[in-house]
Amino acid sequence: MTAGQIAKRGALTADDWTARALELLMDEGVSAVKISRLCGDLGVTKGSFYWRFEDLASLKESIAAKWCGDSTQMLAGLAELTTLEPWDRLRTMTVALVDERAWSVQRALREWARTDERVAATIAEGDVLAFDLIRRAIEELGVSARRARLRAGLLVYAGIGFVHGPSALFRPAIGDLDDLMDFLAGDAPTHAGVDQPPAT
Repeated sequence: MTAGQIAKRGALTADDWTARALELLMDEGVSAVKISRLCGDLGVTKGSFYWRFEDLASLKESIAAKWCGDSTQMLAGLAELTTLEPWDRLRTMTVALVDERAWSVQRALREWARTDERVAATIAEGDVLAFDLIRRAIEELGVSARRARLRAGLLVYAGIGFVHGPSALFRPAIGDLDDLMDFLAGDAPTHAGVDQPPAT
């Protein structure tokens, strides 16, 4: 192998391959993540792929690691939402329920989590943090601790269900968020008279 061939194969880093694979996963689903498709998109041969990865399974591990890292940063950002008013905080978090682009990644990762303890632990950490943030926001609206806990659990499990449920079943759209918010906090003392943001 010539120095030029080595340089060409080495031009794409493992992060480059992983980033493109994650984009495909988000845009088209796990079935789109194929070595031939990636090579075509990146304009290289399969030899370039095998220069960085042993096989497709090792690439998927890299995808999971990147998503978990990105998720950790995102969750850290969610923790800062405590600076927002409870109603605004809830609405910001519930927007994630209708992010169809991320559903395919969540679906794939939760499937991988069945056999990867690191991915499973990261997903569990994210679920717990999301639950806690939602529970606290609902409590701050004046809902009792018991009801806030139940409603936060319902919202988190609804999000997981939307990820895995058949596409024929109902999935909320952005315009449904205010109704969902009313369901979560409609009887809260501080909810009465709150100017709700218009549905978009």
